[in-house]
Amino acid sequence: MSNDTSWEKNALEALLLDNLKDKRSERRWRTFWRIVWLLIFGAALYSFFGPLKSKSSSVLGKHTALIKIEGEISSGTPANATNLITSLQAAFDSPDSLGIIVQINSPGGSPVQSGLVYDEIMRLRQANPQKKLYVVVEDICASGAYYIAVAGEKIYVDKASLVGSIGVIMSGFGFQGVIDKLGVERRVLTAGENKSMLDPFVKQNPKHREALQMMIDEVHGQFIQVVKEGRGERLKNQPDLFSGMVWVGTKSIELGLADEIGSVDFVAREVIKNTDIIDYSQTDNYAERLAKRFGAEFGASLSKALQQFSWH
Repeated sequence: MSNDTSWEKNALEALLLDNLKDKRSERRWRTFWRIVWLLIFGAALYSFFGPLKSKSSSVLGKHTALIKIEGEISSGTPANATNLITSLQAAFDSPDSLGIIVQINSPGGSPVQSGLVYDEIMRLRQANPQKKLYVVVEDICASGAYYIAVAGEKIYVDKASLVGSIGVIMSGFGFQGVIDKLGVERRVLTAGENKSMLDPFVKQNPKHREALQMMIDEVHGQFIQVVKEGRGERLKNQPDLFSGMVWVGTKSIELGLADEIGSVDFVAREVIKNTDIIDYSQTDNYAERLAKRFGAEFGASLSKALQQFSWH
């Protein structure tokens, strides 16, 4: 009887020891895979979030600096003055950049944003006369984009590029007839006789129209002055040069709005004499995009919650 008991005890001990070994082994593997996944996650975070150094400090060797202006120029788009000015300053400050190319593919946008970029280019060129800045146009360089382009040493275009549109536009709609037909009464209170001059639901006042026309004429005059200063004697005497007309690349060269046919590679190779092109364009990294998206979603959720909340 004792032998049977001893055998059962030994078997139970062996079983418990095997089970303990299995659990230890399982824990070791679990720890191992946790470390592996942690390393993978850390590497992914590193690749997305950093290191966020300026390109000028991370680039080794002489190179041609490239800055891209794409799409609408506005404070709410990637082509905003803050991003572009930061890129320009980094390119000019880099001791290894031999020259700068601003590549433009934009229909224009805000005159204020364009003016800020233009002023900064002129300041940087004056402070760094040894470093030349050239503009290369891709598909289109119109309105506010051309405002920026005239700050360059030379403007290069493709033969089919669209260039110009030296004008100012302010547009809208009048809905006063619509609300009259619908039987809707417009109720507006203002302090200041001109406060509602852009109200689309009331008939436009001739006095307000005249004031707005004077305003856009003044902005147009500033645009014309900048173009004349930037292009100088290269401009030809064309009656509709400042009428808002757009010309193809070859015609823009004839009119003095551009200088030569050329691409980014051409300017880097033949003008700056360095084909190692480094892009200095400022873009939101993954962390910034994630933060903005999370912030927007959180803000929307919070706003919705506050709207639903009421005091009792």
